[in-house]
Amino acid sequence: MGWFTRVKQGITTSTEEKKETPEGLWYKCPECSEIMTSDDHAKNLWVCAKCGHHERVGSAEYFQILFDDGKFKEIGADLVAGDPLGFEDTKKYTDRLTETRKKTGLNDAIRTAYGKLAKEDVVIACMDFNFIGGSMGSVVGEKVAMAADTAMRRKCPLLVISKSGGARMMEAGFSLMQMAKTSAKLSLLGKKGIPFISLLTDPTTGGVTASFAMLGDLNIAEPKALVAFAGPRVVRETIGHDLPEGFQRSEFVLEHGFLDKIVERKDLKDFLAKTFLMFRS
Repeated sequence: MGWFTRVKQGITTSTEEKKETPEGLWYKCPECSEIMTSDDHAKNLWVCAKCGHHERVGSAEYFQILFDDGKFKEIGADLVAGDPLGFEDTKKYTDRLTETRKKTGLNDAIRTAYGKLAKEDVVIACMDFNFIGGSMGSVVGEKVAMAADTAMRRKCPLLVISKSGGARMMEAGFSLMQMAKTSAKLSLLGKKGIPFISLLTDPTTGGVTASFAMLGDLNIAEPKALVAFAGPRVVRETIGHDLPEGFQRSEFVLEHGFLDKIVERKDLKDFLAKTFLMFRS
């Protein structure tokens, strides 16, 4: 039905030839369906301006938010996972690693760096959920240990930002050993009086929750972050009952004494600066 046509530079087109909107130009909040430009969403630190939903972001975004002027020096950037078990499920573990590195531009599920936060030295280890669900394998454990060593050497606070589905099944026992390894290394920070702050973001589950994520001098979380060992669906299927409203969300976990505070992303840098000052005094 060519009722309407337009002429542009000598070319006649019908209204059926609609212009496509470039992908990534707009953001729609999954909680309240508010629509905003991606630029405005980023300026608001990837938090919905209407309902406060904290979108999942990775190490690049947290480093940008927390390090002064976005400047830092990365620790162990070249560490990559091996395949000690020759693991294969739907595909070889080595192939999965190669594909994920190519897709995400990351070498593994955590990045560690040191720099300045509010003009004070700090070491930050931040997990990336996009890398095999933020799963904890040997590289994650080693880099948490390296971050702790750097904090002890530089005598500055350590912040670990967790976002993980748990242990990496492709490394089996090697992955589970990282729970003990990271816990032991972090205990040395306490003996030297060096602050360790653990920030739990959505989601923090499994072996990460059961190890370093809950060992901070302060354990804090973002609003409505899933904080659990087993997820709600697994728990529901195990006990055969419906779960309480907001079960295992950070507000629920705070109410039951497993967190010290919930901190919105916009307040995070100021909160950390004041916290580090308190520990130093």
